[in-house]
Amino acid sequence: MSLNYTAEMEKAMQQAHNISYAEYSSKLDERLKIEEKRQREFERSQKMVAQVDRQLHK
Repeated sequence: MSLNYTAEMEKAMQQAHNISYAEYSSKLDERLKIEEKRQREFERSQKMVAQVDRQLHK
């Protein structure tokens, strides 16, 4: 990955996933775990939004 990351990105990666961005970039297995977790969280949030939307439009 050739992304210039910032100190804020590094801090967020550490806080959310307990891994440095350099480690994330170099370890495929860790990257896959993190991306799977992000996907699950995204799907969960989409379900919550849909549920709230249904409740608002009853």
